Amino acid sequence: MSVWALGINHNTAPLDLRGRFAFALDQIQPTLDGYRQSLARQPEATLLSTCNRTELYGAGDQSAVDPTLEWLARTGGVSSHVLRDHAYVLRDDQAARHAFRVASGLDSMVLGEAQILGQMKDAVRAASDAGALGTTLHQLFQRSFAVAKEVRSSTEIGAHSISMTAAAVRLASQLFEDLRDIQVLFVGAGEMIELAATHFAARSPKGMAIANRTLERGEKLASRLGAQVMRLAEVPDRLHEFDAVISCTASTLPIIGLGAVERALKKRRHRPMFMVDLAVPRDIEAEVKGLPDVYLYTVDDLATVVQTGKDHRQAAVAQAEAIIDAGVLSFMHWMEQRDPAHGVVPLIQQINAQADEWRAIELARARRLLARGEPVEAVLEALSRGLTQKMLHGTLAELHTGDVTARAATAQTVSRLFLRDELPKTPRGPAQN
Repeated sequence: MSVWALGINHNTAPLDLRGRFAFALDQIQPTLDGYRQSLARQPEATLLSTCNRTELYGAGDQSAVDPTLEWLARTGGVSSHVLRDHAYVLRDDQAARHAFRVASGLDSMVLGEAQILGQMKDAVRAASDAGALGTTLHQLFQRSFAVAKEVRSSTEIGAHSISMTAAAVRLASQLFEDLRDIQVLFVGAGEMIELAATHFAARSPKGMAIANRTLERGEKLASRLGAQVMRLAEVPDRLHEFDAVISCTASTLPIIGLGAVERALKKRRHRPMFMVDLAVPRDIEAEVKGLPDVYLYTVDDLATVVQTGKDHRQAAVAQAEAIIDAGVLSFMHWMEQRDPAHGVVPLIQQINAQADEWRAIELARARRLLARGEPVEAVLEALSRGLTQKMLHGTLAELHTGDVTARAATAQTVSRLFLRDELPKTPRGPAQN
């Protein structure tokens, strides 16, 4: 049994390629079902998909990695050669280290960000609901969560960090003289938009509006922030009303097109528009960035902004890596114990099976004696004697074989296993003050 991770992230793949492999949370379970049907030999799998990464974790035969890459390429509609050029494959301790670093926020675009931990927990829950989370991956991710908790409580990895949404506010304040004079439109009503709206609301803009496909969810967020609410279909006709547009939906296609933005600019008489597309795949057509008077930023464009303060966190990173190293060693030790070639789990299973066989034999013998009318006390005596002899036969035989050194070593082991309460205790010296 081994573990592996196959994925792409913001360091290895461009935004548009990542967009082809983005899966909404409600898509993870059916996607895992399809994957496991395609690869019947893959017993355990978990799919993690965020705006910065898509990763498949597996446990089982490592020969499944190449077919997995082929399957993922087909799912994203690209050739396997293209995906291979941007993908990474990590095995065993490297896969565990990667999972621990991701959970701890060390592999994020925003170093130390906490949102990824919740996204990992959601992915693990979806894998469990799909019946794809076996013992090995369960251990891997539970240990990931424990390591992440220790990293966050024992280091300052999250100190001085700037989130994507905070970076958007910072960029907007560089474009507009006073954010209290602008109208802001938020497209979507998910967690990222909620964070962005909260950051902007703290700067008291002139007005805010929430556009969402489902009005009910939009109204819930709008009422909390004192914002307007509108249907997603209204966005093209009302786009000109807003100075800043922040979008993050689960749409697989852009919902704000080049034409809509061009028309909005004409109505605005070319007053500048600040736009942030936090979605993967894109919510705003890439060509919009080429328009004059439009300042469009994607998640990748925000990378340089969120790196501010990174130098201050390098000491915390070193501490976090040490915690992760210890976690990896512990997990790999657990894996080795389960390995039939090295571990004790198979031996424990064999011992239990042998003991069950002996018990069954003696019980059958006892029932036969009772059926013949033998006294109960005599049958119980025979039962206990039979079990004791079977359990001690091999041990007693070993004590009589081998040379003097071998017998002494065997005697020491037997004493430790069978005579624990009888071993002489090392005298303790006087108490020290």
